[in-house]
Amino acid sequence: MHTNALIHSTSPYLLQHAHNPVNWHPWGEEALLLAQQQHKPLIVSIGYAACHWCHVMEKETFSDEEVATYMNAHFVPIKVDREERPDLDQLYMQACILINGHGGWPLNAFALSDGRPFYAVTYLPKKQWLNLLQQIVALYQQDAEQCMAQAKSLSEGIQQSFALPLPHNNADNTLFRDVYASLFPKIKPFIDFKWGGFNRAPKFPMPAVWEWLLQYVYFTQEQDALQGVLTTLNRMAMGGIYDQIGGGFCRYATDTYWRVPHFEKMLYDNAQLISLYAHAYQITRQQRYANIIRQTIAFVERELTDASGGCYASVDADSEGEEGKFYVWTENEIKSLFDDQTASRILAYYHVTAPGNWEQGKNVLYVTEDDAQFASQHQLGLTEWQAVLQEAKSLLSARRAQRTRPATDTKMLTSWNALMVKAYVDAYRALGEKTFLDYAFRIMHFIETHLQDSRRGLWRNFTQGKASVPGMLDDYAFLAEACLECYQVSFDIQWLHRARALVQFALDHFYDAAQKCFYYTADFLPAAAGFRIPEMEDQVIPSSNAVMAHVMYRLGIYLQEAEFMDRAVQMLQMALPQIQSTPHYMAKWAQLLGLIGHGIREIAIMGKEAVKLTAELQSHYLPDCLFMGGEKENLPLLHQKSVPGQTLVYVCSHQVCQAPVQSAAEALAQIAAS
Repeated sequence: MHTNALIHSTSPYLLQHAHNPVNWHPWGEEALLLAQQQHKPLIVSIGYAACHWCHVMEKETFSDEEVATYMNAHFVPIKVDREERPDLDQLYMQACILINGHGGWPLNAFALSDGRPFYAVTYLPKKQWLNLLQQIVALYQQDAEQCMAQAKSLSEGIQQSFALPLPHNNADNTLFRDVYASLFPKIKPFIDFKWGGFNRAPKFPMPAVWEWLLQYVYFTQEQDALQGVLTTLNRMAMGGIYDQIGGGFCRYATDTYWRVPHFEKMLYDNAQLISLYAHAYQITRQQRYANIIRQTIAFVERELTDASGGCYASVDADSEGEEGKFYVWTENEIKSLFDDQTASRILAYYHVTAPGNWEQGKNVLYVTEDDAQFASQHQLGLTEWQAVLQEAKSLLSARRAQRTRPATDTKMLTSWNALMVKAYVDAYRALGEKTFLDYAFRIMHFIETHLQDSRRGLWRNFTQGKASVPGMLDDYAFLAEACLECYQVSFDIQWLHRARALVQFALDHFYDAAQKCFYYTADFLPAAAGFRIPEMEDQVIPSSNAVMAHVMYRLGIYLQEAEFMDRAVQMLQMALPQIQSTPHYMAKWAQLLGLIGHGIREIAIMGKEAVKLTAELQSHYLPDCLFMGGEKENLPLLHQKSVPGQTLVYVCSHQVCQAPVQSAAEALAQIAAS
């Protein structure tokens, strides 16, 4: 059996390639130096453990002796886990997009020995891959100057694509409100009001967009925006993108109806969607949303949670070499589990047919009617049908448990775990279940124990008992945001101190004073091919700069540190042109625009019952409220607000407070009236 240098990695993705005949190297100085010494170009191949087409290329191409012999002779091949090194992925993906107009994984970039790319492609089958390799080698050997010229041109293009606009230095709250009001009409034509999401396929959940639109409804009462969000949430919950048996969301749907998923399940999607459904539940009190929250949390607990308390990255799309095999059903399988009448109903409810609704007799389970509609059409009482359905799900779950389960990527990432902390806090707010809060603090303890270093700041990853990659900006921003959320539900001042320390470390090592924003990588991490990139746009995960701006603005209010607030406003001013031109990629920034434009309320709750009372208040959707308090006047805004023997709520704006009240109902009335 072949073994290459990846055998010493902890990343499950890199270990998947450790026995390829390709002489893979991990990214690092050793591989770059080897390329320089041997005068060979690099192949930088990037993917992640749950990626279906990465598995296909590994099996068909990188396990092939002919391919490996050619790659080893003419290149220095490097394998990268994009989730451990998103900085490298950003660089080479942008090169791929500039060359081809699109990107994807596996991403295969050809680069000079210093790491600068000159060509890039995504998945290719063996024959096409070998043909491309031969063309690259011929070009590199016969006209190296052309490769160098292409690398120079691409580098300039990459720099330009990440260049930041000049800020609107004269922007004020009135302008912010006007720009904010103008954003929804720009994206409304692209929303699919029948099936949810945007009018395109594939469809990604994009939680940040729908979070922004819920906030937009709160500030503007725009009912079309609410319809767009709720339609999206309902259709996703009923579709195949949602695991109807085991709970949890897949990464995206390949069609416009959310029915056929790309089957991998990512922690970051499920964390953000728990938060989104929690906020939708706070607004609508729809039981369906509460069910989705509980089922998705149960999936995370069951399949993505380590005994240490941290959460794993993902569950694979494939099992036994087939995409979706663990999740799909044949008609005969379902018939074998039930009596004829029950089987008929379950087949109809989940749209299972003999030919299959997906591929060759295979069916993805999805629903198109709610339980009440289905029960009525089949002459059943709602309670009766729900009992039948619950028993059927238990049987289907037990049968599925006998199958070979997809692999789990067991690395634990700081930023994704921080998103899960926020998800648990949001679920606790919405449903009031104390267990969710316990889960949130359990993850924070894991991060503090395994991913924080008093001298080096944060680590990004923890796998097989080791942390190996320094934290990126999203690790600091998302963890600081999680600290703010933990403070608001506990009133434990340590969370604000921890958030401040994270922000200060980021300012010391990531901040670019000239551009007034943060680089994605720290100044002590070697820049990939000389690039330090500021991440501004949302992808499926919100922009790390936008989250950091949110954190600084709110932390500045809590601690009365004007410098933090000023920096956040400067960042927002710099982002304003992009927010106006492409709001669907700047949704997290748009949320900050709304908060600053419309103003943030400070809700101070002082007294022995402060935590209980804040839980009652926070069960409502109040995106413009910052909660603070407890029994100690340990923040500037809490001074002289404590009255012995009473628990009082102060609803304040810009440090000007209304008369204190003693109940959540009275405080909510003041919030609504102000």
